[in-house]
Amino acid sequence: NKGNYVVKVDGVDISPNPVISGKPATFTISASTGQAITGGKAVIEVYFFGFYIHQETHDLCEETSCPITVGNFVLSHNQVLPGFTPPGSYKLKMTLSGTRIKQLTCISFDFKINFGASESSVSDSLSAHQVYI
Repeated sequence: NKGNYVVKVDGVDISPNPVISGKPATFTISASTGQAITGGKAVIEVYFFGFYIHQETHDLCEETSCPITVGNFVLSHNQVLPGFTPPGSYKLKMTLSGTRIKQLTCISFDFKINFGASESSVSDSLSAHQVYI
């Protein structure tokens, strides 16, 4: 579902895909905005087979360059998952809020985690979709 958000998400790229536990992973989100954004926060929630397991909050300016000007921009989040992270299906939900705007956008997308570096890496096609909260 698409909300009437200031930030519109165009796509999500995950590298590597699937994510390998114990190894660095990068989540890159391509987006655009019709308004300048001076700052805010990114709240990331992670679900494992539908169950909420983790939340973290980041300064928006740590995920992208601020101020964000009108037009296209990229958010990039790097994470090293512990080696004991169980393999399986995950969902990441990210909510962005601004200093003057309560909610800039909310996106969610699915991703997979493989156990260890020995498993094959098969590229899956992902599409981001905005959701209402």
